[in-house]
Amino acid sequence: MANALVMGASSGIGLAIALELARSGYQVYAVGRSQKALNDLRASHANITPIQLDVTDREAAEAALAGLQIDVLVNNAGVMPPLGNFADMDMADIDTALEINLSAAIAMTRLVVPQMRERGAGYILFTGSAAAHAVYPNMAVYSATKGAIACFAAGLRADLSPFGIRVTEIVPGRVETALYRDILDDEARSAMYSTSKAVQPEDVARMVQAVLELPEWATVSRFDIVPTRPTPPAKKV
Repeated sequence: MANALVMGASSGIGLAIALELARSGYQVYAVGRSQKALNDLRASHANITPIQLDVTDREAAEAALAGLQIDVLVNNAGVMPPLGNFADMDMADIDTALEINLSAAIAMTRLVVPQMRERGAGYILFTGSAAAHAVYPNMAVYSATKGAIACFAAGLRADLSPFGIRVTEIVPGRVETALYRDILDDEARSAMYSTSKAVQPEDVARMVQAVLELPEWATVSRFDIVPTRPTPPAKKV
């Protein structure tokens, strides 16, 4: 049984991916911050082992992965800093976004790739964003973190593809998740999804599974998954 490590598995896209991979026969190590959500996830499928972890804690991350063989790494942990003009942002929010969205993903990848290179096989996926590839107001720092992830994924692919390791950047558009929960009120979040159906986390998970099922000689470097009909931009409240 292949092992998958899914970061940010407590909710949203990470939760959907963890469940999809478990149903597909992977042993899933589901990493998240919410112990209750992780307990519920473990109860939902026998193939899921929860790991409560602050992804910014390097020593704890290293200890959690000690002795584990990871065949698939899904770097999905992320936060959305408060929307607003960059000139008005708090440095604490900037630092948090950089640490969780970028630094933690790079650090977690560094823990896993040596064993993949030694085996000559492995798959690494990053949850990026359409905001990395297009300009949106009030999202400069978030876009910067996801743009950096896009570049890191491309560079990592160049480094690791000679060893048979595949790397994919997932580029979602508007997905109906809890990403905006802490920075928008209920009314603002409802308005984001009021005009058309947004992509669902399960849609992304099914695409991830489809990518993983490709033969070892084929790599999807990036896939974009966006709503069929346009959705309104998120607005600061």
